[in-house]
Amino acid sequence: MTGTAPDATTRRGRGGRVAVAVVASLAVVIVAIAAFSIGRLSTLAEPTPTTTSAEAGFSRDMQVHHQQGVELAMIVRDATADEEVRLLAYDIATTQAQQAGQMYGWLASWGLPQAGREPSMTWMTRPAADGTGHTSHGGDGSGAEGGEGAEGTDHEPGAPMPGLATPEQVAELRTLSGVDAEVRFLELMIAHHQGAVDMAEAVLDRSSTGVVVALAQSIVDSQTSEIELMERMLSERVADAVAR
Repeated sequence: MTGTAPDATTRRGRGGRVAVAVVASLAVVIVAIAAFSIGRLSTLAEPTPTTTSAEAGFSRDMQVHHQQGVELAMIVRDATADEEVRLLAYDIATTQAQQAGQMYGWLASWGLPQAGREPSMTWMTRPAADGTGHTSHGGDGSGAEGGEGAEGTDHEPGAPMPGLATPEQVAELRTLSGVDAEVRFLELMIAHHQGAVDMAEAVLDRSSTGVVVALAQSIVDSQTSEIELMERMLSERVADAVAR
């Protein structure tokens, strides 16, 4: 036979990495389950939204958005040894898993299906709660006013959600490692966060339901802050690559 079997140290190293990855994945699942229970309890005193309401649409669509955020974060966490990126990825994964579980719990407590009968993002094309035919937030996360569509937004029902990575982009990230993975992750996650902020701002324009408003505002605040952090991290890594 050619080659040699891995020695004990190598096997222990590989086993340790696998164990860490399994623990991280389990932590994300546990957080989501706990948040589901909290989400159910937190809506008991709230009026029940309808299945076509902004609250229900936001809860469904932001779950999908967050689930991809968790996926991207876990991919890069396994693709780099950089502690700053790994810590950021773990924070994103656990936070977004918790929030997704919370929104799942809302829908369950409202007696609404997890899947709506309308195309995704339809809620975002409807007028704001103040009766105006537009939203103050653009569909590209820029904060610009909506376009000239009949419902006052430039987002089309069923179109890809703001900031969502394409399957090809997710597949590309899986092929990368080290600094290349870090840079691509940061590029994708900055856009992803900008899209989530836009969705959260849109539901703030359309809802007065306490639990929804509180979560949406926390998404705006936390992800805006993380965008600034990730832009700094990205600039540092691009500059280092140029300097080499």
